[in-house]
Amino acid sequence: MTTVTKKPRIAILDDYYDRAQSYADWQNCDIADFVFFNQAIADEAELVSVLSEFNAIGLMRERTPFPASLINQLPNLELLITSGKKNASIDVKAANAAGVTVCGTESPGHATAELALLLMMTLSRKLIPLVNELKDNGAWQPEMGRDLRGRTLGVLGLGRLGSQLAGFAQALGMNVIAWSENLQQEQCEEKQVRYVSRDELFQQADFVSVHLRHSDRSHHMITLNDLKNLGPDSYIINTSRAEIIDPAALKTALDENLIAGAATDVYEIEPADNSDFFVSHPRVLATPHIGYCTVETFEIFYRQMLEGFVAYYSDEPIRVIN
Repeated sequence: MTTVTKKPRIAILDDYYDRAQSYADWQNCDIADFVFFNQAIADEAELVSVLSEFNAIGLMRERTPFPASLINQLPNLELLITSGKKNASIDVKAANAAGVTVCGTESPGHATAELALLLMMTLSRKLIPLVNELKDNGAWQPEMGRDLRGRTLGVLGLGRLGSQLAGFAQALGMNVIAWSENLQQEQCEEKQVRYVSRDELFQQADFVSVHLRHSDRSHHMITLNDLKNLGPDSYIINTSRAEIIDPAALKTALDENLIAGAATDVYEIEPADNSDFFVSHPRVLATPHIGYCTVETFEIFYRQMLEGFVAYYSDEPIRVIN
């Protein structure tokens, strides 16, 4: 009598607009049955109901969180693979305790730094209002933009992405200053960036770009006082995590013209829509969390996610996080 081994079932979550299947060769992989979900599910009870029969799950980081309360209600779960090398929304300790392996993928990262530069240039040249005035009203140059050359970029967090943005800005002739709690003078000198205090960063910058990880320490770290220091001619750009900026402080700063404006790619509740205050605010340049969303990056994410599933079910897990 031949024993039939049941294939594992694998869920690929948050596949907005059904793109995941085009970035990796899922169809020719017979190690499992893959099911793709293109709708975000925020309710935990619904997630438990939908995912209870799955053995493994592919996650796009910063979309569906996997806290202990969810992990502990999925009895068949044995593997989580996230895009990127880290995913702060996965409770890795809870996964360990439940015997769930957590793996990741490589993450090029440069796409987010490119977006931060694009947002800064778009704000400086008043690109969106000029385009809209031309399209909607036939208005020719009703506003004037400004150069980036000679202006000052304040980088909040000089890690991989902050350093990349600093290099882009320097190539354009900008002055670059930086601060974060653990940043050292020597690190700034290596990047040819001027180290300043927190107050100096906000007081001197024409643009502040946020490149910090979200943690208890950085939660609502940017306050109304910081934004007042930034001043009415300067902008703040956030491609990191929405929770780093106190939303009440940012709302006040925008409504009372304490800053020139803001650009954000991140929101406290995602996917966001125009019911979100910051999406609809006329002085916010809002993009739908596209920092890492490029064809090249998603090809790496999903191809390596598929490699990870194959490796795990071949008893040779790769890029293990826990």
